[in-house]
Formats: sequence, C-alpha cells, structure tokens
Amino acid sequence: MRDEKRPARPQEAEADGLIEGRNAVIEALRAGTAIDKIYIARGETDAALGHIASTARGKGIVVTECDRRKLDGMSRTHSHQGVIAVAAVREYVPVEDILAAAKAKGEPPLVVVCDELSDPHNLGAVIRTAECAGAHGVIIPRRRSAGLTAIVAKTSAGAVSHLPVARVANLTACLKELKERGLWVFGTAADGNVSLYGADLKGPAAIVIGSEGDGMGRLVREQCDFLVSIPMKGKINSLNASAAAAIVLYEAVRQRS
Repeated sequence: MRDEKRPARPQEAEADGLIEGRNAVIEALRAGTAIDKIYIARGETDAALGHIASTARGKGIVVTECDRRKLDGMSRTHSHQGVIAVAAVREYVPVEDILAAAKAKGEPPLVVVCDELSDPHNLGAVIRTAECAGAHGVIIPRRRSAGLTAIVAKTSAGAVSHLPVARVANLTACLKELKERGLWVFGTAADGNVSLYGADLKGPAAIVIGSEGDGMGRLVREQCDFLVSIPMKGKINSLNASAAAAIVLYEAVRQRS
C-alpha cells in the first residue's frame, strides 16, 4: 500500500481543527471547547444530532445543515457520523473588551470590522496586519464570515494569539453601538467620497472592510460616517480585501505617529 492513499488519522483531523463524530462533538460541547461552527447532515432525524444542534445554538454556536457529500469531503477520519465541528483556535471576546484594551493603553480605539469576509486566508491576513499596526481588535459577523479556524490562525502568523477578535450577531447594530461610544466609522469603497489621504484617522475609528466580491452590504454601508476610497493609478480598480485593510491601517498608523 502506498502512503499517499492511507486514510487520515484522527490526529490529523484535530490538527486541522476538525472534531468528527457524535460522541466527540458532544464531549467538546460539554467541555466548553471553543467551537466556530458545526455542520450537520441535512435531513437527519437522529436524537443525538438534534441534541447537538440545540445545545450548540444555546451556546451561540453557528449550526449549518449541509449535504452529506459536503461532510464526506470535509472529513479527514472518514467516520463523521453526520456531524463535524470546526474548532476555534481561541475564544471570541465581547466588543467591550476591545474598547477596554484601547482605554488601558491610553489610546483612541482603532478597530477593524470585517463585513462578511469569507476567505479564511484574507481574514488571517487582516488580523496579522491589524496586530502589526497596533489595532485594538477585529470584529466579524457570526454568519457568512470566516471564523478563527486553524487556517486563519496559520495565515495570521500567530497574530490571533495576541489580537482580540469579537464575533457579533448583528454587524449593523454593532456599528451603531460603536458610534454611540464615540467611534467614527470609515467604510472602504471604490466610489467613496473621501480620499484616504484626506480622512482623519487620528481619533477613535472603526475601519470597515467589505467582502471579497460585493464589498460592504447596504445596511453596513449606511452606518458609515465616511466612505473612503484608496487612490488607484493603474488599470485595475480594485484591491484584495486584506491589501486594502493594510493600506488604510498604515495610513492610520502614519497619522497617529
């Protein structure tokens, strides 16, 4: 038998952040393991899977029903029993903890808000840049977004261990709350009416990075105090989400220095 055809061992699945099988997932929930999302086979009426789903939702964990073929494709152990949990590499924090971190440092808050950034490599790159730039935290939505998975952690080069990340149920409501707390909300948009180099990023600021394909959603866009555009001199008029985040963050660094 050739090595490349051998089944993946359970240890390898764990290294990828996957928890497979009913008993393993139930035990992870019981132990309080940080879980990013749980996938359950669509149409299953098994009592154990129902218990997993209700327990997870009660803990605020996203539960997604999917075709069993998707589970087969995700599985590394080939014995998922209709359920796979994706572990988070660290616990999410309340938004208040991010603002408290800025206050403890005596600095105006600098927060990055990712609006449905679904590519884990992009999210990891944003977290890495945000940590390097001295941002106080990153906020992501609970649904339609990558989470703090093993891939994100690897792409962030370890930044997830140092930068707090909050996950919220309603991004629009979160932005309203940030504005009430004195933060100005800067959305990044190709058609923005304020040039990046004309934006005042020295004060309390939340920088919103839109999704890879569609940019910011309408409701999120409406919460922005300013729509900031990055000057484009070439023939291509858009940047990768993580590249745009890096440019805006380091303009904030320049202004705050």
